[in-house]
Amino acid sequence: MRRLPCLTKTHHYFPCKTNHTPLSSHMSTAPRPQKIVVVMGPTGCGKTKLSIDLISRFFPSSEIINSDKIQAYRGLDITTNKIPLADRRNIRHHLLGDFVPSDSHPEFTPADFRSAASAAISEILSRRRIPFVVGGSNSLIYALLSKKFNPDSDVFAAPDSSAFCREQRYDCCFLHVDVELPVLNSYLIKRVDDMLDSGMFDELKAYFSSAEPESVRQSGQKKAIGVPEFEGYFRRFKGSGDDYERAVGAIKENTCQLAKGQVAKILRLRDCTGWDLKKVETTAALRAAVEGGGGRRVAEIWERQVLEPSVKIVKQFLME
Repeated sequence: MRRLPCLTKTHHYFPCKTNHTPLSSHMSTAPRPQKIVVVMGPTGCGKTKLSIDLISRFFPSSEIINSDKIQAYRGLDITTNKIPLADRRNIRHHLLGDFVPSDSHPEFTPADFRSAASAAISEILSRRRIPFVVGGSNSLIYALLSKKFNPDSDVFAAPDSSAFCREQRYDCCFLHVDVELPVLNSYLIKRVDDMLDSGMFDELKAYFSSAEPESVRQSGQKKAIGVPEFEGYFRRFKGSGDDYERAVGAIKENTCQLAKGQVAKILRLRDCTGWDLKKVETTAALRAAVEGGGGRRVAEIWERQVLEPSVKIVKQFLME
């Protein structure tokens, strides 16, 4: 997979800023046990870029635990928008592309994540480092953080708030990366085109022509946006240009719908648990990126409106 020009899911639009000055202390005092940072928000909002910027520039004694369900599966790196290894700035990532489905275990469940992420947090804290939980799967975030968790119940589908547990297992700093949906939709549509330019079509072609057992190909990874939309095209393997355009249009529409659903889940999680989600707004940065306002302008907006407020929030949390 060829290296993409910047950091993350938003690397096509957020230029890397190289002339930066890290905090002089680099947070030399270790955080108290059980303190974690959670970076959440809808797909494409800038979560991964923000976490990479925070850790590489300000909180270097940190590691990332992926909380995007589809990205936990091995393979389909472009289709699932995993950050390339070369762009991770030597930051250790956990649960990113680690899960390999099998006949006996085809799905990566919230219960799986609770167990695996808890173990990763314990390991990271034992080395006096800071866990950053980063991703857009709110069902995984809730499964990990709630003190009481029923793996047989989907609290987000429950009719009222009584299904939610308000108590947290860890001392959490929540960064809610928020963006106005019309702006996010414009960005996501352009991002799909960039992913196709980066090899998504060839990756899906290889996926559908692989010799993997059908039971494995029908695992949770089949839900990755791009797989169901292109399935008919590749199964027939004689699709016309119209078939291709229909598939691409469906990917764009379903990605926007995914983002809308993720926003609704975040708001429900906040309202039903009372968890203190610190909002960080990326609308201006994404709007400038989509409009092609120039790399320097986008970087300046990102620094001023996104990164600087986030640094203050995390620094205050770790020093409390």
